[in-house]
Amino acid sequence: MDEMHVFDRHAVRLHRDRAAATVGRTADILIDAAERLIDRLDDTTHRFTQALDVGGRGFVAPLLRARGIATVSIDLSPRMAALNGPPALAADEEFLPFAAGSFDLVVASLSLHWVNDLPGALIQLRRALRPDGLFLASLPVLGTLGELRTALTEAESALTGGASPRISPFPDLRDCAALLQRAGFALPVADAEDIALAYATPLALLRDLRAAGEANAVALRDRRVPPRALFAAALGSLPMQDGRLPVRLRLAFMTGWAPADTQPKPLPRGSARISLAQALGDGPG
Repeated sequence: MDEMHVFDRHAVRLHRDRAAATVGRTADILIDAAERLIDRLDDTTHRFTQALDVGGRGFVAPLLRARGIATVSIDLSPRMAALNGPPALAADEEFLPFAAGSFDLVVASLSLHWVNDLPGALIQLRRALRPDGLFLASLPVLGTLGELRTALTEAESALTGGASPRISPFPDLRDCAALLQRAGFALPVADAEDIALAYATPLALLRDLRAAGEANAVALRDRRVPPRALFAAALGSLPMQDGRLPVRLRLAFMTGWAPADTQPKPLPRGSARISLAQALGDGPG
């Protein structure tokens, strides 16, 4: 399979279409993640006027508009796009319909982890920004749903002798800043935060994933009905604490700027006027 075709984008759209009627059940989690991301606007003195909300599921656009920022929303799913309020449109993150320099802010909260060509999508988002425009994104990284992934893999291997991918592959945190740099963003930064959740039952976790549009859309997934005993075995093996299932969402928060002449730039190589030894006090002054 083409390495750039990890996800079944048709399935992603269908899952999000279906979840448009249920995503409100996970509002607390999605709003928490969106607020953590958008609060990073307070770390800059820039004032933004025109934002693009990528896949915010109806929770990001209101937060941006409350800050006085005119916001256009897009989503792969027409039904999910409609939750954002106008102006909103159905659009593919891998084929953006905007001219270069259309926005001074792009926010993608938990929406880019089902994209096949993530470097290409980031390049398009950077081009949609005006010079010195800001890109903010969050996406799950390694560590998210790790226990569930292991439990499903081990249970299926024991039952059938093999295992189909049932949890989306997530990037490593250390790769996120490199992705921004590769896409041409200036001053790229990526750091991680954990959102700790607790569920009354493992089944409640699966229901929330489905309600949010996060059902399995890995292209190599097994399309057959899973063995009846699979989920009972896997979920039954998950460790409970005080009668509840602890779940960790490990999120990478990514920040990058569209290049501009006004931004600080490193000095040309060889332009330093003192040696490293002198700077450290180990050489002649």
